[in-house]
Amino acid sequence: MSEVIDVVGIGNAIVDVLAHCDDAFIKRLGLTKGAMTLIDTARAEELYAAMGPAIEISGGCAANTTVGVASLGGKAAFIGKVGNDQLGGIFRHDVRAAGVHYDIAPATSTTPTARSMILVTPDAERTMNTYLGACHELTPADIDPHLIQRAKVTYMEGYLWDPPLAKEAFLKAARIAHEAGQEVALSLSDSFCVNRYLKEFQDLVKNHVDILFANIGEITALWETNDWHEAARITQQHCDLAALTRSELGSVIVTPDEMIEIPAWPVDRIVDLTGAGDLYASGFLYGYTHGRDFETCGRIASLAAGEIISHIGARPETPLAELVLSRLV
Repeated sequence: MSEVIDVVGIGNAIVDVLAHCDDAFIKRLGLTKGAMTLIDTARAEELYAAMGPAIEISGGCAANTTVGVASLGGKAAFIGKVGNDQLGGIFRHDVRAAGVHYDIAPATSTTPTARSMILVTPDAERTMNTYLGACHELTPADIDPHLIQRAKVTYMEGYLWDPPLAKEAFLKAARIAHEAGQEVALSLSDSFCVNRYLKEFQDLVKNHVDILFANIGEITALWETNDWHEAARITQQHCDLAALTRSELGSVIVTPDEMIEIPAWPVDRIVDLTGAGDLYASGFLYGYTHGRDFETCGRIASLAAGEIISHIGARPETPLAELVLSRLV
């Protein structure tokens, strides 16, 4: 692959195992509704045994975003580690079939591919319980400098900050991107993740990231305030460009000079919120790497997020390029 790439995503290669449940099930298993919790093998087996009928869909935040970029007609690549097992094969097939360049060798150990047990309650909220497995085996050696140098934007997920070697890979990629005159984007991923690495994330955002993605809970956690408006103002002081999502209230594009409000895309029925932020990032980055103004980037982002929450799973069911042509052009 030698041509220019719009977005290369670096993140956890995960297969999502999705099932519906009620709030009583969440409470009975002692889960934190709406959060992402890292779990070990024993807990993964316990939750899987307790879940109702489930479907398996390739996921992972940055992987979802790159698939969204490809669905919009952009050129995308992904870096993430899977195990040498059946789920790893499913992930490789799915991401490549979606049009994303992916050639990372599977883990040489017996560590299984990561999976996230996602429980969707009737209000469409998702509670994620993630076993990272082979994701921990992503190392700086997996970062191809030539790939990063050709990408207009290198996009990384905050979840990648948990495994130490993956953190090193993250920083290596950011350095290579900036040395090549390219940009680095970061999704904060989860307020629990932000709180675990607060000072490190603050330093990342202030000194290493060009484009920031966050929701209300994440951005207020980052700046240690309960006031959304204050968090937006602080973001304005420290970020060249940020896209802050607010669920049904839409999003706000923040630059040092302005804040642009983008309405949420109307959806007849919200089915599953899994991947909403990932696909929002897809739409924004696609627009950004194709020279669109910030308001148009936000509108494409809202459309992509609206499509993904209208069905189960975090991968588009309708080609996003078709939706943009029919509804935004």
